[in-house]
Amino acid sequence: MIENTLVLIKPDAFDKKYTGRILTCYEENGLKIKALKLLKMTPELAAKHYAEHIGKDFYDELVGFMTSAPLVAMVLTGENAIAKVRALNGATNPEKAAAGTIRKEYAQSVQHNAVHASDGLESAAREIHIFFNETEIFD
Repeated sequence: MIENTLVLIKPDAFDKKYTGRILTCYEENGLKIKALKLLKMTPELAAKHYAEHIGKDFYDELVGFMTSAPLVAMVLTGENAIAKVRALNGATNPEKAAAGTIRKEYAQSVQHNAVHASDGLESAAREIHIFFNETEIFD
């Protein structure tokens, strides 16, 4: 099934100039970029994106990190894109991520883990429209 998914290249990976390598990884694995932008997340945008985490112990640190520097947001599409992207990203903890995955190669820690990807069709639909409107998404 052809799916769309949201991916964020987080401030840590953007700051270390890994963006091009990460984009190449997705494209070389059959995913197509439908939308792409550089932005600085605001606390308000973070609250929309991470709504399910508001009030949790790690929320303030997460927002502080995600608003600390620019990030790259994108919509990727392809056959089983959600599962494919999550496999390419690897485990959240880079120490447990498989060799060759984005997090194994570019993440620093569980907190600074280089990328975010939607975890299912419902979250992808919700997250994509937090970062992009329909005029910014191309086929």
